Amino acid sequence: MSATTINIDENTKKEAQELLKDMGMNLSTAVNVFLKQLVKEQRIPFEIGNPRPSQELLEALREVEEMKKNPNTGKRYSSSKEMIKDILENDELLLYLTDIGTHSDLFG
Repeated sequence: MSATTINIDENTKKEAQELLKDMGMNLSTAVNVFLKQLVKEQRIPFEIGNPRPSQELLEALREVEEMKKNPNTGKRYSSSKEMIKDILENDELLLYLTDIGTHSDLFG
């Protein structure tokens, strides 16, 4: 074994140590597990990314904000049954909702 010094944000280190303790290991063991997987897989063994919301999600969020400012904007229903009935009777709306897929599809 050889010693290596790394700089870690104090809060990140503390939170990681608490989590790892619950998992029965210390920070040194976790770093060794990471490095062994790195060598074995010849890549970082997890996805690193900065998920950015899709244009569709950003537009939907803007629409929600606009509806908050102008409560008369958009369609309103007096009950969930009324909304479901409208969706089932409106082929275009039903196709749109069917085509949306999962929420993960909203991220680019």
